[in-house]
Amino acid sequence: MLGMYFSVSTKKLTVGASLTGGIIGLLLFAGIGYGGLLTMASFFIIAVIATAWKLKEKVLAGLSETNKGRRSAFQVLANAGVPAFIAIFAFFYPSNQFMWEVMLASSFAAATSDTVSSELGNVYGKNYYHIITWKKDLRGENGVVSLEGTLAGIAGSTFISLIYAVCFGFSAYVFLILIAGFLGNIVDSILGATLERRFILNNNMVNFLNTLFAALIAGVFLYN
Repeated sequence: MLGMYFSVSTKKLTVGASLTGGIIGLLLFAGIGYGGLLTMASFFIIAVIATAWKLKEKVLAGLSETNKGRRSAFQVLANAGVPAFIAIFAFFYPSNQFMWEVMLASSFAAATSDTVSSELGNVYGKNYYHIITWKKDLRGENGVVSLEGTLAGIAGSTFISLIYAVCFGFSAYVFLILIAGFLGNIVDSILGATLERRFILNNNMVNFLNTLFAALIAGVFLYN
């Protein structure tokens, strides 16, 4: 409740987004436990910091998100909807708890990687390229990447993998989460360069598929 109030009072989330996040938080706690909540909170904190970083500069360049980064319920679902479904599966099928934990962390790693690479890449990037053609392209366009943004994305995915290690113990699967999260970010860029630019998908749909892809990579690797 305190987190919901804080997110609304500081204008980081709309009221609807805060309620949606609260429901998802309950699902994560029911299915995954405190580790699920901490992973979600870590993503939210990093996303808020990255979005607010040099916000005035991004606003002047026309690169800031709508509503100055204040997230809607649909944006919350786009980034945390997949983890919510994973938590539901974890609740009903606890025998695969380890797999659900890794999948959830991978999903949030992808969301974090995407957010950080986009927000910081638009600030610190020097050269921008189309993810498919590798021709120079405009900063902020869908499917456009930079070296600086890519490195930031790797750092974001690494951060969530380390949160997983804190919550569930360090293992080789920390690296699986890191890689799955970063690959989800790459898929996000590819979808942005193709289907989003053609208005077949919107940004929320692309973000949802980004997190789903990362979770499925981890799930396929771990399923036996």
